Amino acid sequence: MRYLKLAAMAVFCLLLFKCSTKPKIKMIADADVLHQNVDALTQVIIYDAFSPPVASRIYGYTSLAAYEAVRFQDKQYNSIAGQLHGFKTMPEPQKGKQYNFTLAATKAFFTVAHKVTFSVDTLKKYEAKIFNTYQANLDDSTFARSMAFGEQVGKAVLARAGADNYAKTRGKPRFLGSNDNGKWRPTAPDYLDGVEFCWGTQQTFVVKSSTDFPLPPPPPYSDDKNSEYFKQAVDVYEQSKKLTPEQLEIAKFWDDNPFVIQHNGHTMFVNKKITPGGHWIGITAIACKQTKADAVKTAQAYALTSIALYDAFICGWQVKYTTEYIRPVTIINEHIDDKWLPLLQTPPFPEYPSGHSDISAASAVILTHLFGDNFEYQDTSDLRYIGLQRHFKSFMQASDETSISRYYGGIHFKNSVDQGAVQGRQIGEFIWNTLKLKN
Repeated sequence: MRYLKLAAMAVFCLLLFKCSTKPKIKMIADADVLHQNVDALTQVIIYDAFSPPVASRIYGYTSLAAYEAVRFQDKQYNSIAGQLHGFKTMPEPQKGKQYNFTLAATKAFFTVAHKVTFSVDTLKKYEAKIFNTYQANLDDSTFARSMAFGEQVGKAVLARAGADNYAKTRGKPRFLGSNDNGKWRPTAPDYLDGVEFCWGTQQTFVVKSSTDFPLPPPPPYSDDKNSEYFKQAVDVYEQSKKLTPEQLEIAKFWDDNPFVIQHNGHTMFVNKKITPGGHWIGITAIACKQTKADAVKTAQAYALTSIALYDAFICGWQVKYTTEYIRPVTIINEHIDDKWLPLLQTPPFPEYPSGHSDISAASAVILTHLFGDNFEYQDTSDLRYIGLQRHFKSFMQASDETSISRYYGGIHFKNSVDQGAVQGRQIGEFIWNTLKLKN
């Protein structure tokens, strides 16, 4: 009888142990979690159709939050947010306590994402799978502590986001430009009002002021057909008639217009895809995966690229809405060919400088410093959206191609793409030289 009781107790203890043990769920690598998080956010940015400047803000704050949480996985990395304008001292984990910093980074990332996007339910479905995986593999105290730390970091980043002037500009009136000679006005075919005309008043991350990187003024208005003003329009018009197959592909590959209204007779429909910033975030992912960057290096790359995008958009937009320069399609329709339309749909904001050139050059500078000058890669960022991919031998080569693509597409003058690239390179170098990234 005694042996039967002992056996029964042993069976009971075994069953109790099995019931108390959480079923394990296969984990993926830490860096891959961060990549998946960013991709989930990109899909929401596309779905919610955020403008390119606003998308850069979303990437900026979410990526900073992720980095500030995961950086404690490698003590040699410094806080980035602590060096930026308007941020207070960031939270730190408790000494001597166990954390999973990738989980904390994920919680921080989505704590911010919930407040800066619309389709939160979509994000929550994705998050639930990630958090369930960690909960199944971590002890309860480590899981709870990591989640709490991530939320602290996210809220600290959101405190800064709440004071960057974004909310104040949401009630702004429509910007319809001017009919004055040489000034921007809504463009064919949809004649939309100007996007984010107050963006130059956003508080920058690293750059001191949106006016710190001034550009020479574009060619002034002239009704003389031999003037630089008129010649640049003729140049765009003539170039549009002799595009090679490769130039056509380059223009389409780098279009990145997140909200293109397609016309088919009396029918209209919207084609959504990644923003220009989203394309460079995709390139950042490619570089990280190709070099097998760990979670902290990956988070740092996303954060620095996002900072460059955000500050370059602010500086570029400040010039755009100061000069209010006219688009090629307007001059060409009024003075050369009233039925002409560019290959690409002209985005609804002033011409000078090219924002695409600006943010691409800034991003390429950062990525070059992070991964090297001759970094060869296959750009598949746009493959699932437009079915195109291209090969590059360096980030700067990609940036240069991005810039000229706007000229090929007929939506920018050559001077505008060249000057945008100048400003972007200056911004990228300033950011890299200003921030202290490691101890």
